[in-house]
This record gives sequence, C-alpha cells and structure tokens, in this order.
Amino acid sequence: MMKTPTNFSKSFYLIVLSLYVLNGCKSNVKQANTDTVKSSKAKEVKFLSKPLISSIYTADPSAHVFNGKIYIYPSHDINTGIPENDNGDHFAMRDYHILSMDSIGGKVTDNGVGFDIKDIPWAGRQLWAPDAAYKNGIYYLYFPVKDKKDVFRIGVATSKSPVGPFKAEPAPIEGSFSIDPAVFTDTDGKTYMYFGGIWGGQLQRWVSGHYDADGSKTDLKQDDLPAISCKVALLKPDMKNFDGKVKDVVVVDSAGKPLLTGDRNRRFFEGSWMHKYNGKYYFTYSTGDTHLLCYAIGDNPLGPFTYKGVIMKPVQGWTTHHSIVEIKGKWYIFYHDTELSGKTYLRNVKVVPLQHNTDGSIVEIDPFL
Repeated sequence: MMKTPTNFSKSFYLIVLSLYVLNGCKSNVKQANTDTVKSSKAKEVKFLSKPLISSIYTADPSAHVFNGKIYIYPSHDINTGIPENDNGDHFAMRDYHILSMDSIGGKVTDNGVGFDIKDIPWAGRQLWAPDAAYKNGIYYLYFPVKDKKDVFRIGVATSKSPVGPFKAEPAPIEGSFSIDPAVFTDTDGKTYMYFGGIWGGQLQRWVSGHYDADGSKTDLKQDDLPAISCKVALLKPDMKNFDGKVKDVVVVDSAGKPLLTGDRNRRFFEGSWMHKYNGKYYFTYSTGDTHLLCYAIGDNPLGPFTYKGVIMKPVQGWTTHHSIVEIKGKWYIFYHDTELSGKTYLRNVKVVPLQHNTDGSIVEIDPFL
C-alpha cells in the first residue's frame, strides 16, 4: 500500500513534478526549433567547396569560357529588408557584377558593375538570374526583369567586352516571359534560349498563352496533371529575337510519359541549363522546393528529354541554380549556397568538378563533406 506523503514529501514531490513537466516542455520546444538550431550552426557544417568571392553576395552563376578565360555572370544579392515570401519579393537585385578567373582555383576578379537596372528603359524591379553568349565579335547579356506592370520579361544587352558595360535594347525580346534565360549554341551554330520558373518566376501564369494577372487560371496543386514545362526558343542570327514560336521542353520518365506536377523530386521548377556531351543533349534544372539539381538526356536540343537522375543533392539554402561548362577538357558545375551568410537571400557562388560516367550518366554530387 502507498503511504500518504508527509508535508515535506508533498512539497518535494510537487517540485520534482514541476521540473519533469518543465523539462518536457523544453524538450518539445527544442524539437520544434530544430531547423532554427541547425541554421544558427551553419558555420559548423563542412562544405565541399569554398565561395569564389566573399566581398559581395552572388548567386545563380552562369559560367562561360571566352577567349580562354572563365567569366561568371551571377545575380548580385543585396539585403533589402523586404520580408521573405513565395513570390521572391525579397530578391530585389538591381545590378550584375561580372566575375572572371584565368583557371579553376585561381584568383577571382570582381570586374565591378557591368550592367544596372537603371539602364533598362522598360524595367520596373527585380533583376534576376542572367546568362551570356558570344557571337560575331559581340557579347550578349540576357536578363529577366519585371517590367513596369510587374510582369517578368527577358531582355538582351550587348557589349564589345565580356565584362561590359552592356547596353540594353529598348524593349524586351518579343514573345519572352518568366525568368532564368540559359543560352546554348550548338555545334551547328544554332543558338537556343531555355527559360522559365514557376511560383515567383510567373511561368504558371502563361499556361493559356496569355498572362494571367491574378493567377486564378492555374492550379499548381493538381498533382495528376503533366508538370508545367520549361520553355525553349531558337534565336535569330542577330541573337536579339526569337526565330519562331516558343516551345515546351518536355521531360519524360523511362516509359516515355511526361513527369507530373506531383512528382516534385523530378519535375522542372526553374534554373535550366543545357550542355552537350558525346553527341547527347543534357537538360539540367532545379526542382525548386525540393532543392535538387536533376538531369535529363535527349537526342536533339528541343527534346523530349528522358529523366536520368540527380546531379547535386540539396545545398544549404532554399534552392540552387547552376551552370555546367567544359574547361580545358574537364567539366565543372558552378552553383550557389549560403555558407557566408546562412540567409536564403544572401548567397555565394561556388564551383566543383562534374564527372560523366562512361555510360553517359552523371556522378551525383553531395555539396557537403
């Protein structure tokens, strides 16, 4: 039989019980704040590579080799104080700093501002991820920016130098929309632009062929429907206009069926890139909210492309954006994470080797050691 507690033992019992309840609450709080704790200890994480530059915040690196030198065209992150949201309003970038280096592992030079939003006649806000190309003695800079009606369009600017300054055309490319232009010139000399990004990139607003201002005509939660596709357009020889209609970049599974909206670990979200290896076309892209970089392979630059796998696991940060380039016979992937700041909107660009297997597959990269 249990004895009735004395006054002292009653007090002691209540104290012990209080401590037990308190510790239980603390345990729950600790569990609920796991993500915050991990974020605050970002500096303890061992990263696979180091930031290429730390004097400014950079992201979305589009890398190219021009005249034997490496040039990187990244976004320039700034701290605007705008609250984070799914539309990406906090990514209110205003200019591009163009980086260069003679070799991988060598000194990285910040060549300063090569292009500024104030020099775009039709621009409103948010100068997002760019790309560049070279043809016939001219360097072309492709950029997405919201127009004065807050609709993303893609523009082009030109320069006789890879680091600018670039001069913008007076209007966006006719027929362009959304974000993340990636320009690829094939061995036959034809040049294609891949572009698009859902959510804040507004790609879902164009499913009808016309801009849906309030987004009511698109339901991204219909998981059993084919996923919204990246877009591709052939560029005219002047590199400033589309040559024909914009087409869908269709990614299919091994059975030849288009990936579905609910297939969030494989479907396209944003950040496309194209490279050619052993006669095959590699369409690579980000899955966005599931933070993977994936690849699909096709027999021509317009697709369709068959999904093959992941090229990079999630980085530290909300998502990732990349480019793949061959440099002196070796392949590299340029990407970004948040090692310097630990904040999703203040990123830094990096580079690591990328390896193709003998069967054409790509070795999956873990951005952490």
